[in-house]
Amino acid sequence: METLKITHRPDWMTRVAGALALLLCSAGAQAQAGGACKPGGTVAETNACAVQAWQRADTAIAILYGDVMRALSAHERPQLRQEQAAWQRERITRCKQATRATEAQPEGPRLYHECLTAEAEARRRGLMRWLTLEHPSAKP
Repeated sequence: METLKITHRPDWMTRVAGALALLLCSAGAQAQAGGACKPGGTVAETNACAVQAWQRADTAIAILYGDVMRALSAHERPQLRQEQAAWQRERITRCKQATRATEAQPEGPRLYHECLTAEAEARRRGLMRWLTLEHPSAKP
């Protein structure tokens, strides 16, 4: 029977390996999410552009949502939290329904992600409403 000798790795080596793994994973995610984006290119390239545009819009909404939450008083936040959660569920349903006929076609991913991007742009207006006197909790 052979015995394996396990050696201890220095902490810095473990951290470097972890950082390298994270870097490789994020690079792969970028390649999948739009690294092949070329406006007016092939179907796959334009699909990738639509994914990138949706990711930018979704990130912007997440940041804006956080900013609005910080600007609201404690009693207003639960209502916005519920509204945001409902919007997140409903946007997917709306876009799946809107693009159902094209989901098996090569341009299906582009159309679906363009729909999600449009939903995010509409949500931006809804979130900005919370910073005005017309927000839902201001109504009597």
